[in-house]
Amino acid sequence: MKIMVNRRAQELEAGATVLELVALHTGRSLFESGQPSDGGRLGIAVARNGELVPRRCWAAMELNESDELDLVTAVQGG
Repeated sequence: MKIMVNRRAQELEAGATVLELVALHTGRSLFESGQPSDGGRLGIAVARNGELVPRRCWAAMELNESDELDLVTAVQGG
């Protein structure tokens, strides 16, 4: 299926979840809770079609054809 991630087209298998998408984009293994399996911080927020997706919902939320997702990364600095 085709979706948009940060305004770029991406192909994923049908039934892919937000959790799988975040893991793919970060290159990190994630628990179903959305926490990294390495114990570190993730620092990512996800919006799907303009609506914030709580991390606790990532594993259960299947993506649909034409969904538009924004992955926002927190950056530390001053």
